[in-house]
Amino acid sequence: MSDENIIRFPDQRSTRRHFLRSASLLTASATIAKFPAFAAEEAPKNRKIHKGIMYATLGVPGSVMEKFKLAKEAGFEGVEAMSHMNQDEVLRAKEETGLIIPSVCCSTHWDKTLTDPDPAVREKGLEGVKQALRDAKKYGATSVLTVPGVVSKNVSYADAYTRSQEQIRKALPLAEELQVKMAIENVWNKFLLSPLEAARYVDEFNSPWVGWHFDVGNVLTYGWPEQWIHILGKRIAKLHIKEFSVDKQNK
Repeated sequence: MSDENIIRFPDQRSTRRHFLRSASLLTASATIAKFPAFAAEEAPKNRKIHKGIMYATLGVPGSVMEKFKLAKEAGFEGVEAMSHMNQDEVLRAKEETGLIIPSVCCSTHWDKTLTDPDPAVREKGLEGVKQALRDAKKYGATSVLTVPGVVSKNVSYADAYTRSQEQIRKALPLAEELQVKMAIENVWNKFLLSPLEAARYVDEFNSPWVGWHFDVGNVLTYGWPEQWIHILGKRIAKLHIKEFSVDKQNK
């Protein structure tokens, strides 16, 4: 399951061509001749992509069981659970529906960022990541979607880089113990804005327990998904794919 990916479809706009092209490129060779320092190992040729949905995007009322059943009826193969949920409820829903849980999204990474100026907040953010890792292990997930931090008026880019790596390194022993990867996602956090930087960021941990959770739609505001996929290559552990429209965003 470590080589399988799960995708979800929130309610933004992207073309079918972007999805098919990006998914096919994921299985292509990741060797980047022009940038050997950031070249990935050759990506597996036959990674099967399973279709799932992020639990937080199931925008209907109901219990965990009811939402899992809805996802099952809609044809999804899995659910990306949120961290800090009731583990027993999640496990019952997983068992009854037969859905897989390949990934857990850390639910604390926006309000308790790993890059906050306050060290105490950063430590709370770290504990959130650790709980997400424990949840993932309990559910049989192979990775945790991890937002590394946010650059803002009060948090410089350089500080975000240093602080986020410092906190993630503190979680590495637990990730290794549990055999669950921390997968960094590219989100609108004004941080890690190029694929070369993203690849370097992951490689600097020198650990198989840090990878990338690539969101195809998020990158469309400042890049081209296929270029990111070529460079990140085997570093990509999971995918998020959603409808997305640059034209609508710019209106």
